[in-house]
Amino acid sequence: MKVKSLGTAATSTALFVTALTGTVATAGTAAAAPPQDCSKAIVNVKAKETVKVRTAPKTSATALGIWGKGKRGGVCNDGKAYKGGSYTACGKKSNLWYYGGDKVNGWVPKTCINW
Repeated sequence: MKVKSLGTAATSTALFVTALTGTVATAGTAAAAPPQDCSKAIVNVKAKETVKVRTAPKTSATALGIWGKGKRGGVCNDGKAYKGGSYTACGKKSNLWYYGGDKVNGWVPKTCINW
């Protein structure tokens, strides 16, 4: 019985923190992605290859759309790259990601964007 009441207390605390902060903390997950400031964007950059634009900086994240090869788009956050999941794309291995896109913004592999 004691374990059950501790679980209820932990759940109640998590719900309270979520209500205050608007975020959910989970054990064993990576830190939240940095804020995406597209008011400071590098524009007219091209994708080297067609890449998926994702909801998070990792290849397992949901694809929001694609950034077509040679299509011009923008990279937010003054073009700063962020660490995320490792990948091999456009002939290189990396774990750096940009936030941006051509039609929809999301996370794209840094190795596939041409300045």
